[in-house]
Amino acid sequence: MEDQLGALGLVLNAIVLWTTKYIDAAVAQLQAEGHELREEDIARLSPLKHRNLNLLGRYSFTASTPAAGALRPLRDPDASELDEDDGDEA
Repeated sequence: MEDQLGALGLVLNAIVLWTTKYIDAAVAQLQAEGHELREEDIARLSPLKHRNLNLLGRYSFTASTPAAGALRPLRDPDASELDEDDGDEA
């Protein structure tokens, strides 16, 4: 049980780091496109508010591999297809 808890902590930390990288990429892209972003709004962003963090320890991963050292492309918010995590967040 202790080993499972340690492994969950490691996985959770890795997912928080990965989510933080994508949040940073999204903010950078919005700024590059000329959107006005207030510093106080950016300061309130948190990777812990996303559904991809599952504190019960049950994760599933799809096998998609971006180029070495690169992030997958950010989703187009105007696209008609939304994944299962989208749609009901406020």
